[in-house]
Amino acid sequence: MFRTTCVALIAVASSSALADYTNNILLTGYWPPTNGMLRPFSSSSTQNPDGWVGGNWESRGYDVMSYFPEFPGGLGQGEGDFEVDYQDTSADWERILAEVRPVAIITFSRANTSNGWELEGGNRMYATSQWSNDYSGELKPGGDLPIMQALAPGTELFSSLPIDEIIADVSDQVPQADPFATVIDNGRFLSNYIGLHGNWYHSMHSDPSDLYRNVAAGHIHVGQGMSESVGTMATEVTLRALIDHVNSIVPAPSGAAVLLAGGLAFSRRTRP
Repeated sequence: MFRTTCVALIAVASSSALADYTNNILLTGYWPPTNGMLRPFSSSSTQNPDGWVGGNWESRGYDVMSYFPEFPGGLGQGEGDFEVDYQDTSADWERILAEVRPVAIITFSRANTSNGWELEGGNRMYATSQWSNDYSGELKPGGDLPIMQALAPGTELFSSLPIDEIIADVSDQVPQADPFATVIDNGRFLSNYIGLHGNWYHSMHSDPSDLYRNVAAGHIHVGQGMSESVGTMATEVTLRALIDHVNSIVPAPSGAAVLLAGGLAFSRRTRP
């Protein structure tokens, strides 16, 4: 799904010359309504038989991709990508992030509000024993998981989403939603856990010299009473604000590509 631009190389003066980023935006969901509201952005013909709308979404130059579980038996662990399970979430995260290499990430999960659009200011890591049990198998995130090895208990990682802009736009354009921000998510279940994954990825790939730079990541809790259609509208408004933010940091590459004498070219994964 990567858009590939062929450019030629004259010389690389410094490591920063190798910096790059994709045009991919990753959205992840968990329990309803977050799985259903992200369905139009899934490229799976099984989960989204109506067809993927995320390719060069709204002609903005970005491919928007979503991954989420299904819940044929009702709320609980679910089935498929990002089952609500610590081990499954971490394994899927490692696999999908290696494929997508997103320039921006939003993770979503269900909240106990009615129609909240709750932008978490950050997420907090806990020791294995402090996390709540999930639904099956190994009930807590064990120390063998990469994120548990990387982040010490008490570590706080903060959102890099344009929170104020998203709140203003959703408030103005989606009157059925109730957007607001929190300082940090101190929950001890999967919502906080996957939010940590997004902010952790950003912390590792935010440097301008990173080969696959990530510009923004963060978590949004969605009210359990919100309909899927309203959730999709709020997602679209949020994406527009996010894309404007990304464009303010990494404008579309143009003159960076130069010709090499003799015509040698190579491929780079870049935003068009």
